[in-house]
Amino acid sequence: MIQKNNVQTPHFSKTSSCGGASVAADKPVTILGIESSCDDTSAAVIRNGVMLSNIVANQNVHAKYGGVVPELASRAHQQNIIPVVHEALKAAQVDKSDLDAVAFTRGPGLLGSLLVGTSFAKGFAQALGIPLVDVNHLQAHVLAHFISEGKPDERKPGFPFLCLLASGGNSQIIHVRSHSDMEVIGQTIDDAAGEAFDKCAKVMGLPYPGGPHVDRLAKEGNPAAFRLNKPQIAGYDYSFSGLKTSFLYLLRDRIKENPDFVEENLKDLCASLQSTIIDVLMQKLKKAADDLNIKQIALAGGVSANSALRQAFHDYGENYGWEIYIPPFAFTTDNAAMIAMTGYFKYLRGEFCPLTEAPFARTSNVL
Repeated sequence: MIQKNNVQTPHFSKTSSCGGASVAADKPVTILGIESSCDDTSAAVIRNGVMLSNIVANQNVHAKYGGVVPELASRAHQQNIIPVVHEALKAAQVDKSDLDAVAFTRGPGLLGSLLVGTSFAKGFAQALGIPLVDVNHLQAHVLAHFISEGKPDERKPGFPFLCLLASGGNSQIIHVRSHSDMEVIGQTIDDAAGEAFDKCAKVMGLPYPGGPHVDRLAKEGNPAAFRLNKPQIAGYDYSFSGLKTSFLYLLRDRIKENPDFVEENLKDLCASLQSTIIDVLMQKLKKAADDLNIKQIALAGGVSANSALRQAFHDYGENYGWEIYIPPFAFTTDNAAMIAMTGYFKYLRGEFCPLTEAPFARTSNVL
C-alpha cells in the first residue's frame, strides 16, 4: 500500500533557510531521498529543506510471519522502488532533470533491503550525472526534526540537544551537537524497546506489529496491575531482555493457574508492559539530561508514535522544564523525507559518496 504525504512548494524570497543552512532562492537545491533499510520502500523530494513529497510503500506480507522476513523484504523493495520514486517525483511536480543529488540510506539495516536502494540510487544518480549522498539511517531519524512542511508555526530544536531514538531495532540516547556531529551516549545492550513491545505482544496473541495494538489496549488497562522487572544497567545504556523474560514468566505461571489469564487480563497486561518500558526509557533520558544540563529534548523513531511515550514527554517537559520536540506521525516510522533532509544538509557541506561505497548493517557510536 502506497501512502502519500505532499506539501505545496512555498514561495522563497531572497534566501531560504532550514536549521541554520541557507541557499540562494535563484539556486534551489532539490534532493531525492530513497529509504529501504527494512520493510518500507520510500522516496521523497525536498527542496531547500521543504518537503514536496513523501511516498511510502508498506509490505504487508510480513504480518503472517510475526516479523520481517529479510528475503521477502528485499524482493518487495525490487518491485516497489521504481513506482515509488516515480510517484514521489510526480507528487512533487519535479522532473528528474531538476534534481541536484540523490540521497539514500546506506545503513544500518537489512543488507538485502539496503542493496536494493543503494543500487537504484547509484544507477539513477550516475544516469543523471548528479552527486550521490549516503545517509546514516539513525542520523536521519534525528534530523527528521528539521523537515519543513511549509507551515508558519514549525519548531526546530536548537543545539545541543538530546534525542531519544526508540524503534524496533534501536533504543539510543543521542547527544546532538550539530547537524553533522552526533554521539550515541546510551544504547540497548540487547533488545530494543520496539522489539520488546512486539515480542511481548506476540506471546499474548496480538498481531504483528504488536506495538500499536499494545498502545491501543493499554489505554483501557491499569498500568499498576502487574509488576515487571526493570533492569539496572550502569550509565545511560538500556536492557530490555530481562523485562521481556519476566513478562514471559508471568504469563507462563499465571496460565498454569488459569488458562484464560491472558484473555481476561489483556488490557492490564498491555498497560503494565507499556508503563514499564516507558519508565525505563524516560529514567535514563532524564539522567542524561541532568548530567549534561541539557533542556532541549527530542524524540524519534517508530516507538515515538506511542501515545503514552508522547504523553510522558509532555509530563517530563512540564515537571523538569524541558523544551520538548516530538515529530509528526508521518516522520516517526521509516520514511525517505528524513533521508532527503539529511542528504540536503550533507549536500550543502559538499559531502558526497563515491560509487564504490557499500551498504552496512551496523553502525558506530558516532553518527
